[in-house]
Amino acid sequence: MNNPKRRRFRPLRPLRGAGPAAGVDAPSVPDPVKRRRGIYILPNLFTTASLFCGFYSIVQAMNGRFEAAAIATFLAMVLDSLDGRVARLTNTQSAFGEQFDSLSDMVSFGAAPALVIYEWSLHGLGKWGWIASFIYCAGAALRLARFNTNIGVVDKRYFQGLPSPAAAALVMGLVWVVTDLRETRWISYAPSDFAWLAWVFTVYAGLTMVSNAPFYSFKDINLRRSVPFIAVLGVVLVFALISSDPPLVLFALFVLYGLSGWAVWLWRLRSGRAAPWREAQQAADASKDAPPPSN
Repeated sequence: MNNPKRRRFRPLRPLRGAGPAAGVDAPSVPDPVKRRRGIYILPNLFTTASLFCGFYSIVQAMNGRFEAAAIATFLAMVLDSLDGRVARLTNTQSAFGEQFDSLSDMVSFGAAPALVIYEWSLHGLGKWGWIASFIYCAGAALRLARFNTNIGVVDKRYFQGLPSPAAAALVMGLVWVVTDLRETRWISYAPSDFAWLAWVFTVYAGLTMVSNAPFYSFKDINLRRSVPFIAVLGVVLVFALISSDPPLVLFALFVLYGLSGWAVWLWRLRSGRAAPWREAQQAADASKDAPPPSN
């Protein structure tokens, strides 16, 4: 007697479209758990501290303490240089951090220097004074907007235009140097006597921020790589030089940096080389148009 073949029963599957309208009670499916979006606290602490320094600089200038206002701006520069490095080292980069950093830079290196230099000396020039301050403030805003939109285009070794922290160092460095020289009785001139000099520095910094002059970014320096012993000695000498007279030495260094971009631009113009960001864009276009490697 032949054994009949066993039939395999499969569990019933719910019909597509079955639900209350079809007379079938569909099982309740829980809603997917939405992941809460948070922010990284460590790099944003440095950004918040930089923002506080910019706000503190404005407050001190309103109280007539211009040396404290200048020192706060330079401290904001240090904090601004640390937040990005901390984010990369701890792998805590985020879109929120990038936008927060740009807004903080606009306050600390855009609005604050423009207001401080106007309160310090430019207000005596009337409309020419606030026009110069506005040129600087608008230049900082345009510089930051262009930087955010050209992150993937420009060569990381160079900035397109003077970076806003360096521009703030030019303007606030002048305030710090003159204030320090007056307190040490090297000079007896009032800030109003430097009004046109401050006007030149303010307009130069504002226009250079939106220029196409390439300024070295120092981003290709690898701090994890071993260096010769003489390099460590050079760092010690730089710190010793800065500590001997911080206002004068820092101001001189940033003046040289503020002129270096135009020197590089003239050298590239004479040698017939394109701008660094154009070279990077040309290399990217060439890699896209290159045929795929054959097996």
